[in-house]
Formats: sequence, C-alpha cells, structure tokens
Amino acid sequence: MAISDWPLSERPREKLLRRGAKSLSDAELLAIFLRTGVAGKSAVDLARELIAEFGSLRALLAADQQHFCRAKGLGQAKFAQLQAVLEMGRRHLDEELQRLDCFTSPAQTMAFLRRHLRDRQREVFALMLLDNQHQLLHYNELFEGTLDAAAVYPREVVKLALQHNAAAVILAHNHPSGVAEPSLADQQITKRLKDALALVDIRVLDHLVVGDGRPISFAERGLL
Repeated sequence: MAISDWPLSERPREKLLRRGAKSLSDAELLAIFLRTGVAGKSAVDLARELIAEFGSLRALLAADQQHFCRAKGLGQAKFAQLQAVLEMGRRHLDEELQRLDCFTSPAQTMAFLRRHLRDRQREVFALMLLDNQHQLLHYNELFEGTLDAAAVYPREVVKLALQHNAAAVILAHNHPSGVAEPSLADQQITKRLKDALALVDIRVLDHLVVGDGRPISFAERGLL
C-alpha cells in the first residue's frame, strides 16, 4: 500500500507536523528524506530495508559515497543531498554551542567533538583554540592519518595557536575502532604538545579521545 493510502495520522510527514520529529522512528525519518520508494515498496519499507542493510541509521548516515550509492534506492543525488543536510545540522549546532558559551561545560565540549569526530573513517587530530574566558576562537582539524594513527607535529599546533592568539587549547582525536581508551602514544604526544605550548604560555585544558561512548578526558583521568 502506498503511503498516500495510509491514514493521515500514520503518514510520516503528517505525523512529524502534528507530533514533532521526535515522535518518528528511524525508518520514518529516513522515509521523509527518501521521499519515494521503489517498485512494490513504500518509502518506509525501503527505509527499513536500508537501515537493516547498513546495520543502523547512524551507519547509513556515516557511509562513504561508494557504499552509500551501491544501495537500492540511493545514488549520487541522494548522497549529495544527505551530505548537505548533515553539514547544515553541524553548522547550526556549532553556532548554538558557541552562543551558549558551552566550553565552560565539559559535557558540552564532548558533545561538540563527538559530532565532529565520532563517525570519521580515519583517525583525525583536532584542536580547539580558546580565549581567556574559554570561549571557542577556532576549531581546526590539523592532521588525518590511517585507520589507527595520525602524525601530530607540535610545531604546527603551536603555530596555529599563536596565529589565533589563543590563551588555551583543548586537544582531541578519534579512535575509528570505537574504543576510546588512550594509548601510550596518545599520552606521549599529549606531553610533547603540553610542553611545547607551555613555552608560549598557552595552557592545555584537556585532551579528549572520541569513540563510540562518552569521550575519555585526560584531565579527568589525571593524565595531563
């Protein structure tokens, strides 16, 4: 049965308008994005199949272009549309977090970094540059490595921090494996960066490792 033949209260778009987006299932939200199904399947049926194929809605949204476009009912146009939607969401949330002076709150900082780093396919090292009030001046992803390592150069970190007149920094990187536990190498590079930045009076407030769960904080672990 086509969605247009469903009762109004059960159609995803009408349901969203009446009850809000939070009332929809993952499949219903994806169906609104897809707009149409394929022969013999409604958009909701197709959405359910796609979520099952990828394993979860999150995995579908994080899929690379090649994997995404191979799936039935998807393609280059849908991939471009999805990337635009995701980027708009990231920019909206980033602006909101900066207005809320979120960097006085470790939880808000972790939320910011999880949005940027959690679903990356490769290990990425990022730097949050802060002023004296710990408000964000600039966010920069400096280095991107293989699936399990990223080369981090202290000179480049110091150079960027001075360029933006930062008073403090928060270091961050992701573990694509999903396991956020800091490695010995993570601890060693943190010490090198902390020592290098101290020479120019810039404080390292924390180093956060992003995985599938709550990011691991070096400050909370007493590793700084």
